[in-house]
Amino acid sequence: MRTAAALFRHEVRLALRSGGEMAQGLTFFLLALSLFPLGVGPGPQVLERIGVGLIWVLALFAVTLTLERLYTADAQDGTLDLLATADISLELVAVAKAAAHWLTSGAILILFSPLVCLLLGLPAETYWAVPTVLLLGTPTLTLIGSIGAALLVNSRRGGLLLALIVLPLQIPVLIFGVSAIEGWVSGLGAAPQLMILGAMLLGALALAPIATAAALRLALE
Repeated sequence: MRTAAALFRHEVRLALRSGGEMAQGLTFFLLALSLFPLGVGPGPQVLERIGVGLIWVLALFAVTLTLERLYTADAQDGTLDLLATADISLELVAVAKAAAHWLTSGAILILFSPLVCLLLGLPAETYWAVPTVLLLGTPTLTLIGSIGAALLVNSRRGGLLLALIVLPLQIPVLIFGVSAIEGWVSGLGAAPQLMILGAMLLGALALAPIATAAALRLALE
């Protein structure tokens, strides 16, 4: 566990040093949200109706956009081979790298989400609902995406193939995430959707590291 914690701190420091890569997802997220009203019109009714779904769709793409190099750089410089022979299992490597990726991508989107709700003119309830639901959903997106990143670690067109592989698996998170926020805002309650998102997160925590480690072992053979 100490090795996994050291790897996590190392990955976070690398992300902070290469600020461009860390800001890539956030920049895409904010630019797309700022340009979208120009296409559909700035009418508050339109933005209120589609705003929640738009936030979730763009959050999904922003997280996936930054997953391509999760293992690629380590495979190219030999770090992945060293990790495979070190006193740490590849499952823990997958958990540490996914946690670092989420902290420098999904967590940043969560911090900025209330500001996005304000810019889109969404109801005041969304200022709490959107960050809470993203807090449950974005780690699942990262864990699922890490499987695809491991499968395509040696692929030259990893970005496109990664999206094709992981997006269908991430759609249930998107559906229940949007439904939870809409239920929260409308007063119908979001407990069932939040429990489903929590179950997805627990399932991803249990299964995604195993699948990611298996994919990394195939890539190293």
